[in-house]
Amino acid sequence: MSIKIGILGYGNLGRGVEKAVNVCDDMELVGVFSRRDPASVKIDSGVPVYHTDKLPEMTDKVDVLIICGGSATDLPEMTPKYAKLFNVIDSFDTHANIPQHFANVDTAAKEAGKIGIISCGWDPGMFSINRLYSASVLPGGNAYTFWGRGVSQGHSDAIRRIDGVKDARQYTVPVPQALDSVRAGENPQLSTRQKHTRVCYVVAEEGADKEKITQEIVTMPNYFADYDTTVYFISEDEMKAEHSGLPHGGSVIYSGTTGGCTNADGSTAPVNKHVIEYSLKLDSNPEFTGSVLTAYARAAYRMNQSGDSGAKTVFDIAPALLSPLSGEEIRAHML
Repeated sequence: MSIKIGILGYGNLGRGVEKAVNVCDDMELVGVFSRRDPASVKIDSGVPVYHTDKLPEMTDKVDVLIICGGSATDLPEMTPKYAKLFNVIDSFDTHANIPQHFANVDTAAKEAGKIGIISCGWDPGMFSINRLYSASVLPGGNAYTFWGRGVSQGHSDAIRRIDGVKDARQYTVPVPQALDSVRAGENPQLSTRQKHTRVCYVVAEEGADKEKITQEIVTMPNYFADYDTTVYFISEDEMKAEHSGLPHGGSVIYSGTTGGCTNADGSTAPVNKHVIEYSLKLDSNPEFTGSVLTAYARAAYRMNQSGDSGAKTVFDIAPALLSPLSGEEIRAHML
C-alpha cells in the first residue's frame, strides 16, 4: 500500500518534495495545499491543488503532510496546528527556537495520536546526526560546521529588501585557511569572520546609488556585519545566466583524540588524533532538502502505524525506518 503524501506550500521546497515523492514506489502524492487561489498554482505533476481550508476534510486521504513553509512565521504556527490532524514533517531551522517548537508540536501530536518530525533537512538534519555521532564516539573533541560555497536564500532575500535592489544572490564561502587548519586536527579557535566570507551579486535599479547599497549590505546586522563581505554589481542577463540555480552544501568536521589515559603500570598511553568529516555538495538545496523530508515522511508513517506519537527529531529516528528496503535487504547490502 502506498503512503499518501500531501504537500503544504508550493515554493522551491514544495517542488523539491514533489520531485522526491514522485520517484518513490511506496508513496503517492495525493495533493498540494496552498494559501493562494488553487487555480493560480500550476503543479508540475498534475495532482489536485486545494486551498488550505480543505485540510480538515482530508484527514482520511493524507497519511503524512509535509509542511514547506518558512521558519520565521509559518512553521511555528502551521506544524502544531496540523499535527492535530495529520502526521507532519517540517524543516524548521531556527536553531535557538527548536526546543520551544518541539514542545509545541509534541503537545499537539500526542493529543491527536500523531507523529510530528521537526527540523528535517541537512542543517538541522543530516549535519545534526553527524555532530551527534562524532561527539558520542570521540567525547570531548571539537565540532566545526562550514556552510557553502552556496546560495543563502535568506541572505539573498535580505539584500533584495534594500531600496534600489532589483535582484540579488548571496553566496556563503568557507575560508580555505580555516578549513585546512580544522582538517589537520589543529583545533583552532575561530571567530565568525574567520570561518566564512560572503559574496553578493546585485542587480541594481536604474539610477540607484550603488555605494549606498554596498554600505547597507556590509553593515547589515545579523546578516553581513560580522563577515568580510564583497559586493559585485552585475546585469540582469548575467544574473540569469550565471546565478539562476540554488546550489549549497558544506561540511561537518569533528576533531578528537583517543589515548592519553594512565595505564595500570603508571605509564601514559600515547595520544592519537582523529578527524571525522561529512560533506555535502548540492546542485539544488531545495530538491535535496525535499528528499530528506520525504525519507522522514516514510519514517513518520511507519512509527505512527506501530502506535508511536508525539514530536520527534532526526535523533529519534532509526536509520532503517528511512529506507524503502526491507531489513533483510539493508543488512545484506549496506551493513
